Amino acid sequence: MAWYNFWKNEPVEKLNPSQEDIVYGIEGGGPITTREPYVRYTDYYEKLEVVNRGVNMLVDDAAEIPARVGEPTGVSPIAKGIRRSRVEKLLNTEPNPFQDINTFKRNLITDYVLDGNIFVYFDGVHLYHLPANYMTIEPDEKTYVKAYIFKDNIAYTPDEIIHIKENSFRSLYRGTSRLSAAISVMNLVWKMRQFQSKFFENGAVPGLVLKHPSSLSPKNKQKMVQSWANSYSPTGGGRRPLILDGGMEIDKISNVNFRELDFEASIAAGEKEMLKCLGVPPIMLDSGNNANIRPNHRMYYLETVTPIVRKMNYGMERFFGYKITEDVSDIPALQPELRDAAAYYSSLVNTGIITPNEAREALNYDDIFGAGELRIPANIAGSAANPSEGGRPKQEEDSGEE
Repeated sequence: MAWYNFWKNEPVEKLNPSQEDIVYGIEGGGPITTREPYVRYTDYYEKLEVVNRGVNMLVDDAAEIPARVGEPTGVSPIAKGIRRSRVEKLLNTEPNPFQDINTFKRNLITDYVLDGNIFVYFDGVHLYHLPANYMTIEPDEKTYVKAYIFKDNIAYTPDEIIHIKENSFRSLYRGTSRLSAAISVMNLVWKMRQFQSKFFENGAVPGLVLKHPSSLSPKNKQKMVQSWANSYSPTGGGRRPLILDGGMEIDKISNVNFRELDFEASIAAGEKEMLKCLGVPPIMLDSGNNANIRPNHRMYYLETVTPIVRKMNYGMERFFGYKITEDVSDIPALQPELRDAAAYYSSLVNTGIITPNEAREALNYDDIFGAGELRIPANIAGSAANPSEGGRPKQEEDSGEE
């Protein structure tokens, strides 16, 4: 942080006096090591199909958007002396010798969604992904970050790490997973699934009742129940047997069955809540012909996918010092209808606002020779190039000679 001495017009370094209180006050009295367990979200990601599908959809769609590397931003980059062509190659084709760009981006975005943080190591030539669940941020009392620690034994300096964080309220250093708001819903749905499984495996509702006139010993009763259970296993289509001895009579057998314990409405509502936390419209995972699928698809890209890509680009932009934006020209959901686009660009060309080649570039067509000039429209009064000239054409004066 710096302020300027206007008398000498020189920058003077002035550090944040509250940094020490931020580190040891807001963050709980020590280095930034405490956070929610990472394994919770990975477990739900692997076991709940709607979480898996929603996360994979978000990760795959965001990884498909390439980056445009523009001119220098004018700020002092963290990685100095990196050429623009090199940054273009790192972000769009070859991040390192061992991964393709899509795999590299998918690893980063998976960490972003499940952990809320992305950590990328730059060795001066290549970019490498560092798993966020193994990273610890050691704050600095004077500046911002002292070091990034991997697995408690490998330390990286701040100028070696690109850190992109998700939104969070409690920490200035670490982001929060998008699934954190849905943890109670995911836990409830998972318990419903477990209850269904145990109910089916154990045959919790009796389906076969055996009466015996006298009392049986516990050992004989258990042996008989086990014998009938093996013959009428719930996994084989049978139901658990029940033995009544000692003159006991049946008053009422429960009519609860597996279908009544399906929790269909509760599970469907819970799945919608999980998708909303991820930012994925639930209608996109429903089957059938949906009339409003295109508006939801467009909203999904505008409000969920592109903000994630933009945050990543901002982090890369600050690190390398070049203007980096997302290239959405090949994303169908963000493109207008072909008929509307054709009419729009035709009007711009015919009114002389853009050249035909500029319109062709916007529509992803190659330039053609002779189409790089503006078309100057003509009107009844004359030429739009010089409106003062118009009306009836001038006639040559009669010299009087025949």
